[in-house]
Amino acid sequence: MRVTVRYLGMLKEIAGLEGEPVEVADGTVVGELYATLQQRIPQLQQFRHAVALAVNYEYSGTERRLHEGDEVALIPPVSGGAPDAAIPGMQATDHAALVRHPIDGATIARAIRQPEDGAVVVFDGVVRNHTRGRRTLYLDYSAYEQMALQQMEQLAQSALANHAIRDVWVVHRLGRLEIGESSVYIAVASAHRAAAFEACRWIIDTLKKTVPIWKKEFFEDGAVWADGEPFPAEVPIAGDARVKTTGTGF
Repeated sequence: MRVTVRYLGMLKEIAGLEGEPVEVADGTVVGELYATLQQRIPQLQQFRHAVALAVNYEYSGTERRLHEGDEVALIPPVSGGAPDAAIPGMQATDHAALVRHPIDGATIARAIRQPEDGAVVVFDGVVRNHTRGRRTLYLDYSAYEQMALQQMEQLAQSALANHAIRDVWVVHRLGRLEIGESSVYIAVASAHRAAAFEACRWIIDTLKKTVPIWKKEFFEDGAVWADGEPFPAEVPIAGDARVKTTGTGF
């Protein structure tokens, strides 16, 4: 049977391609496929304790059995009702969006506000002009887009379920960003400020660890992929996957 493998973030450069179809035997599990890919692309082994795997846009353990047509993504550590103000052409769910245009944070904050709200708390992540003593020229953000949008919506829904807030809106920008531009914007509305602060902090901290979005930093003397934060414990890591000695069919 045939599955599709997607290489994301810096793994795309290591593999030399964004994705490829791969023939696997019936009954193959995700870990066996990953182990075979490491044999074919040895550079992947340096990430074996940091890469997460996703099947059809959901994080997956290595024992998940594959089926015809599945999409398997190799995910390195991540860098990180729509208001009427939503920008045309963006990808959006009820509470989240990915955009390729400047984020209009002021308009989003006004749109989310309702008479019953006593607080609107905002996090505005801005591109700074330096990183670890090096002058930054610009950043470029890329994402596993469908999964990223799905994960952002799930974060918003979890915040609504677990914090005393009325509404939340999460927007992340992709593509090239100049110094001073917003990369991520989170607005949380609630009756009381404490809940809004807590929810906003939880969303950005969790987004930076789990949502498959990567940042490449461009400096005067070169470019690097930003170091990602470790995945939280609930996200399974590929680890030392092994190929079965018989019956893999690769």
